[in-house]
Amino acid sequence: MSGAEEARRQLDKAKMDLIRLISSNKDDDLRVIALWRANGDLGETSVIKKAYEDLKTHKKFECFAWIKLVRPVNPTEYLRSILRQFYANSLQGTTMEAQDLRWMEMTKENDLVGEFRRFVSTKSYLIVLKDIHTIEEWDCVKVFFLNYKKGSRIIVSTEQVEVASLCVRQQTAAADHKQLHMDQALYAFYDKVFHKIAYLNDEYPELVEQANLILKKCDGLPLAIVTIGGFLANQPKTALEWMKLNDHISAELEMNPELERIAAVLNKSYDGLPYHLKSCMLYFSIFPQDDKVSRRRLVRRWIAEGYSRELRGKSAEEIAESYFMELISRSMILPSQESIHSRRGIDSCQVHDLIREIGISKSAEDNLVFTLEDGCGLNNRGTIRHLAISSSWKGDQCDFKSIVDMSCIRSLTVFGKWRPFFMSEKMRLLRVLDLEGTSGLVDHHLTGIGKLLHLRYLSLRGCDDIYHLPDSLGNLRQLQTLDVTYTSIIELPRTIIKLSKLEHIRAGGIGSNDGGTHETYADTLCTLALSSMAFCVGCCAPQVLKEVMDMDGDPNRRDVCTACCCNKLPSAATRQSPNGVEVPRGTRRLKALDTMGVVNVSGSRGKAVLNDLKSLTRLRKLRVTGINKKNSQDLCSALSNLSCLESLLVRSEGNPGLSGCLDALPSPPKKLQSLKLYGNLVKLPEWIAALWNLMKMELRSSRILEVDAAMQVLGNLPNLAILRLLRHSFASEELRFSLNRDAAFPSLAVLELSLLDKLESVELQGGAAPKIELLQFRGWRYKANTVLFAGLPSLLSLKQVLLKGRYEDGFVDDLRARLAGNPNRPVLKLN
Repeated sequence: MSGAEEARRQLDKAKMDLIRLISSNKDDDLRVIALWRANGDLGETSVIKKAYEDLKTHKKFECFAWIKLVRPVNPTEYLRSILRQFYANSLQGTTMEAQDLRWMEMTKENDLVGEFRRFVSTKSYLIVLKDIHTIEEWDCVKVFFLNYKKGSRIIVSTEQVEVASLCVRQQTAAADHKQLHMDQALYAFYDKVFHKIAYLNDEYPELVEQANLILKKCDGLPLAIVTIGGFLANQPKTALEWMKLNDHISAELEMNPELERIAAVLNKSYDGLPYHLKSCMLYFSIFPQDDKVSRRRLVRRWIAEGYSRELRGKSAEEIAESYFMELISRSMILPSQESIHSRRGIDSCQVHDLIREIGISKSAEDNLVFTLEDGCGLNNRGTIRHLAISSSWKGDQCDFKSIVDMSCIRSLTVFGKWRPFFMSEKMRLLRVLDLEGTSGLVDHHLTGIGKLLHLRYLSLRGCDDIYHLPDSLGNLRQLQTLDVTYTSIIELPRTIIKLSKLEHIRAGGIGSNDGGTHETYADTLCTLALSSMAFCVGCCAPQVLKEVMDMDGDPNRRDVCTACCCNKLPSAATRQSPNGVEVPRGTRRLKALDTMGVVNVSGSRGKAVLNDLKSLTRLRKLRVTGINKKNSQDLCSALSNLSCLESLLVRSEGNPGLSGCLDALPSPPKKLQSLKLYGNLVKLPEWIAALWNLMKMELRSSRILEVDAAMQVLGNLPNLAILRLLRHSFASEELRFSLNRDAAFPSLAVLELSLLDKLESVELQGGAAPKIELLQFRGWRYKANTVLFAGLPSLLSLKQVLLKGRYEDGFVDDLRARLAGNPNRPVLKLN
């Protein structure tokens, strides 16, 4: 092959790579693709031009514009240039185009901005911005591009790697076209380090692990890839040297002149944040590297810290949620999970490793966040606002007390094992106590919690050896969030009704934390106590249980008595549901409550609690369990009063379950967006047909008999986007989503079918569910000749099929073959 032919082949390959990059994951969000080149490389320009013309010819977008910036940048002329091309490409030279062009020549910038945004609000577009030299030029033009969720793309071409790094965002894509390869995160790094494309597995196998860690920290940031690669080119090619860089990247960014460009670019990203977002951003320094942080956890902690307050009719939570999404849009944090269980889509996030290092550095400058971890020094720390205790820290009480000023600590977050001395009497200004997932925490460790009078956020989530909250909880008059989900607490103290500022009670738990069973020390105790009368609970239990369970904590006799006599034995005797907590009478006083559940109303106080619910008119999220014929009328009466309710879970155990319990609700909450019904229903309540705002529906153990009638009701809901039909929800061999009409399930995007034992056929055709993107199925007994899903090729929005359970190979092969007939080429994933 001649040199010219090889060059053309490389050019064509690079063009197709770029087209795939532009077209891949063509979701609803606007994406920026930054491409950088060295020394005016013309090959890169040819690749972009060829890809642009190909996409234009095949009409992959509704509007196209190729813009080369003229200096000095004139925003008005810049917008006119884009609109001229948009009109020419979309209206194809009609008389309207001429009229609009004459209008544009006479229009001022503000009117042009409005026209541009009006025009692109309903269309997808591809814009190429050529030869941007500085980040100021990018800042000047980027403000016009709003995300109208039409799958649009902007390609920024520049010779400056710093500009590419600031234009591109982590949730978008970056590429170095210097060598016309799309996988430049690997190629550019190896080229800089070894001055050639090296294959580490063959030549430097000992460097593979460290190289992957370095590339992970760079996370597609072109400047970081090239600069760190250039630095390592002059260092010994040993795993030890590369490990040192990985372990001390923060110090290297600050002290090493060769890496200072990266720090300068990342600092600019941080410095460009408004003041309120800087505080939120630095807060991430509390959490361990690579930790997935729950959106809910962050938002409520921010509120407790005072970062967000009610303003101009917007609640503090709404404002904090907007901060979270703004940090994502600025790519300071990365959405790490898009859960099918969440109406909001993004339910957790992570921080780019290098940005996290910058945050740690800036936090340390002001003694804002201090992480107590293995090998750290404690002396001369000054005033500390936020203390995080790592799971790696092995110090003792003397070490802990050597921290200079505990009196100013505003938040304490513990990861790993709990030590009783972590909670100090000096922490009188503490606002946040976050012990989520902490091991070794038992009841008596909380006896002093009532002294933390400024506490606003308390989380014991996942601390399953906690059985009882002290009555002194009632002293925490500033408390806003109480999260005891996945603990062993079955009853909240009477004093909780004093907490007039309480907004969120999260307790109980539907299912278990890990989907399995976890034997706590009280389970072991009860087994021993019930099987042997010779066992002395008061005297022997603490020591025996420490030895048997290898416990990290130090349960005393009172802990054991509480766990056994006040929790496990009464629950066993009354067959009380382990998935909820009892609340005291008088909760009607908690007027600020926004979230409440899971509340068990099966006991003697159940009716009184349901009557109290009527007064909680600000309640948006409610979860109740223990519903039966005796209290169902009171539940329906309470629900009729809750006009702000957006999310509702109702659960009942055994037979008759929920059958007939929900029929007495004449007017359901009109704002309801999420509804979960667990228990024997037999048929859907009629009022579900009126839930026009419902976005998520989940059924479990409902045993619906009139299947087609139920599917007709659900298929008519205009905004239903997530439908989860779980174990025993339908007693039928066939589920039909089409129901002989095209308009069924018009907004359905996610469908989950799990362990429906009798199911033999799922019909998804005839134009039903036109927007479905994810189909998740769990089963166990499907053989090679089973054609389970009918209509897969007609689901033109389908992106992914997730298959869980065990199946014969032939069943999977057949499913994969039928998916291949779908023009959208959905991905089949097996779990």
